[in-house]
Amino acid sequence: MDTGQQFEQVIHRCREIFRKKLGDYGASWRIMRPSSITDQLFIKANRIRSLEMKKESRIGEGIQSEFAAIVNYGVIGLIQLALGPCTDAPNMPVDEALALYDKYITQTKELMFAKNHDYDEAWRNMRISSYTDLILTKIHRVKQIENHEGHTLVSEGVDANYMDMINYALFGLIKHEFGEE
Repeated sequence: MDTGQQFEQVIHRCREIFRKKLGDYGASWRIMRPSSITDQLFIKANRIRSLEMKKESRIGEGIQSEFAAIVNYGVIGLIQLALGPCTDAPNMPVDEALALYDKYITQTKELMFAKNHDYDEAWRNMRISSYTDLILTKIHRVKQIENHEGHTLVSEGVDANYMDMINYALFGLIKHEFGEE
């Protein structure tokens, strides 16, 4: 299976989780400010790092579910950056939420393919724990950007960092799914 097929498979699984959660909770995430999404990403990435170091989970959910959550919260972050948080009742039709999910996951995947071309699939020779550390680094960068009210001197913005986090999480899912550790 090539990179494109592997990406499609893990993206499909993440999208299904997103779709099912929309059925359970609606678009309740629409009320979240970007800083809250960044904190949620931090919680997920920090748990992955904790599980990698402790090698034990006491609540039964493993690393793969957390990588999938990073993918989905990253997409939610991109949607919220574009639309802004909803200040009243968070209501968005499922088909609209899924269309936005598809739009931003496609943009993120296209970024990965461009970078993958230039970096020659270097991610395949990296350890999964490095993806975790890179995600945590990106989260700390986003927090700095948020603390500076979105202003950067030479760095990419929050959206690019969210996309990188999504792609690192997808790499982790591919490695777990296809046994490329």
